[in-house]
Amino acid sequence: MKITKKCDSVFFDDILSGKKKFEVRLNDFECKPGDILILVEVDENRKLTGRKIEKKISYVLKTKDCKFWKKEDVDKLGFLVVSFED
Repeated sequence: MKITKKCDSVFFDDILSGKKKFEVRLNDFECKPGDILILVEVDENRKLTGRKIEKKISYVLKTKDCKFWKKEDVDKLGFLVVSFED
């Protein structure tokens, strides 16, 4: 399945360069490993720039399913997303 989502320019450039190898999103759509995520770049005014990247999804973590953090800790601290190199 192919899923298209908007991506801010600052993050788009990092993905394009290979520096950023993850994506953090609200859980408002379904996806699974093997699906293709199409990221279309938007500028600071949320207007499409015409650039896009297609990435194959390799892993999906839905944090709402993670019960090992207390809600008050998440509300206070938020999440830290870490990317690994091969």
